[in-house]
Amino acid sequence: MLSELSSRRCVVWFGQPSAEERDSLARAGWCVRIGDAQAPRSVGLRQGDMVVAMADLRSAGVDATALARLVDRCPWLPWLVVVPQGIAQDVPAVESLLRASAACFTMPMHVDRMIDVLARMGHGGGAPAEPEAIPGVVGAASPAMRRAMASLRKFAPVDLPVLITGETGSGKEVAARALHDLSPRAGHPFVAINCGALPANLVPSELFGHERGAFTGANARRIGYFEAAAGGTVFLDEIGDLPLDAQVSLLRLLQEGLLVRVGSSHPVALDVRVLAATHVDLEEAVAQGRFREDLYYRLNVLRLRMPPLREREGDVELLAQHFLEAFLSRHPGAVRTFNHGARRALRSHAWPGNVRELLNRVQRAAVVAEGPLIGAADLDLHEVHVADPAHADLGRARVVAEREVVLGCLRACGWNISECARQLKVSRVTVYRLCRKHQLRPEGPRGAGARAVAPQNM
Repeated sequence: MLSELSSRRCVVWFGQPSAEERDSLARAGWCVRIGDAQAPRSVGLRQGDMVVAMADLRSAGVDATALARLVDRCPWLPWLVVVPQGIAQDVPAVESLLRASAACFTMPMHVDRMIDVLARMGHGGGAPAEPEAIPGVVGAASPAMRRAMASLRKFAPVDLPVLITGETGSGKEVAARALHDLSPRAGHPFVAINCGALPANLVPSELFGHERGAFTGANARRIGYFEAAAGGTVFLDEIGDLPLDAQVSLLRLLQEGLLVRVGSSHPVALDVRVLAATHVDLEEAVAQGRFREDLYYRLNVLRLRMPPLREREGDVELLAQHFLEAFLSRHPGAVRTFNHGARRALRSHAWPGNVRELLNRVQRAAVVAEGPLIGAADLDLHEVHVADPAHADLGRARVVAEREVVLGCLRACGWNISECARQLKVSRVTVYRLCRKHQLRPEGPRGAGARAVAPQNM
């Protein structure tokens, strides 16, 4: 490890740079020193020095775990990461490096881009510039969403699988499209597949294609979704619903880059990036034998969590106005914005259906509102009075409101879970999750009755 750096602008390179990389950096005014992540001493620097660390995971013998520990010991040090294709071992350490990095480079790495990133960092005193908005992503003012978008920007250029988690309606497909649009594959197809909507007997054919005569009705060869996305990105939504036989084929594709059409014995080489999303606990599904453990680890190389709307302080009103303006662009009307009561109601509602619920409520309000301002009643929300002490603690109020909404809907539906899900515009799985969260226990045959357990510590 280096204790003294003679240059005022230096890249401490953990790995082995090429001669071209060394020469290009030298011409740009950067000195290169080779670092050792296993050494006990930290990277040294003198006052006024500009030091950047490079984690080069291309190089044999580079220990990603040791580098991840070094990141924790040197929080002041800006990190760049070079990630080769196919890296999947030591996944937690690689993910830790990517989360801590200021920029990621994939193979082939373009030296000019690296020097451009270093120049911006040097000009800014080591801190990257304020990130630009991500196309298609609206309402990223909250700390929770800004953290998610920072991870999205780091993951996008790295050609590795990403597992996107989050509740129903939290924007997982929006995140997947942004990952594709910001990646080197942006000029190639993006194919989104809802695994839960595919007929069980047709899943292999739909995903991987089939040959003529493979089964009754197969009158011609058919290209599946994966081949249609060649060179681009496949987004598998609700991956937890994928049948086990299709999981085997997907695992082979991820491991070897090969697929076999139904009715064929000849593998087809295919270059696609796989993104997957789920609102269920895949670890629990693995434990129950419903999801292959080896496939889970192949998909869970990088993990992106989309926060629920209730955690996105400040985003609700931005999203609501965006949805309203988008609706009015298609259906012009007298409505223009939301009144103060509607804004308070938007902020206090628990949003069990997340962004999808917000979109539905805003569109309904735009139709039923009588004047230029939408009120809380138009959104089908209870108006919150500022002086009401019950709403002094906004976080507690949202939990209470969410429980009351779910409990009231269940009672009105006679404890019919499916009907409650339709009225709340969420999935049945979400209703069950909310019941567990708020200790609402369906009892009796087919959930005919239920009892509400008094909430604790609310």
